[in-house]
Amino acid sequence: MAATFLVIGLGRFGTNLALRLMDLGNEVLVIDTDEEAVSRIAPHVTQAKIGDCMDEEVLRSLDPSSFDFCFVCISDNFQSSLEITSQLKELGAPMVVSKADKDLHARLLLKIGADEVVFPERDMAMRAAMRFSVNGALDYVELAPGYAIFELDVPDHWAGQALIDLDIRKKWNVNVIGRKENGAILPIGARFVFAADTHIMVAGRPDDVAAMVK
Repeated sequence: MAATFLVIGLGRFGTNLALRLMDLGNEVLVIDTDEEAVSRIAPHVTQAKIGDCMDEEVLRSLDPSSFDFCFVCISDNFQSSLEITSQLKELGAPMVVSKADKDLHARLLLKIGADEVVFPERDMAMRAAMRFSVNGALDYVELAPGYAIFELDVPDHWAGQALIDLDIRKKWNVNVIGRKENGAILPIGARFVFAADTHIMVAGRPDDVAAMVK
């Protein structure tokens, strides 16, 4: 069953968030004071409204308690972000996620009711730093601090060799957990022989993965 999302604010983050949520099969209502921004996204979301959520009646009319998740994505007015976050919780929103740019903002948002806070720009910077620090990394997902899954191009010297012969876990403390083919992640056996164009999925500490592919 699709989840329901309320996205308040159609800056770059709010717009991309709403579109991606729709791609994933969810129901998304967006609202912003910018008529042009609302018109652009309207054909691509479940519902789009023009309105100022600083007005409690506007916010109440959206029925925040009926959404699984409410995102506050306001970028240019932190006071508005604070007040809307607080009002959403007062109106019964079960899960409020607010955008922040600074640690101080995050602490204040959490204090007045946000269930979670996201840092889009900081997270993007960290993601880029991680990806480009590991030679050949195509993508990565952090599972826990200091541990991640990477999608990698196969190192040149692996081509023509079997997984069992490379002894990767013992040498590098890294686990090869699969290969990616046509968008799907497929299992990989000990006797699998790598080709030069194989994309692999590995799990381990970023420092160990970086050392392995150098």
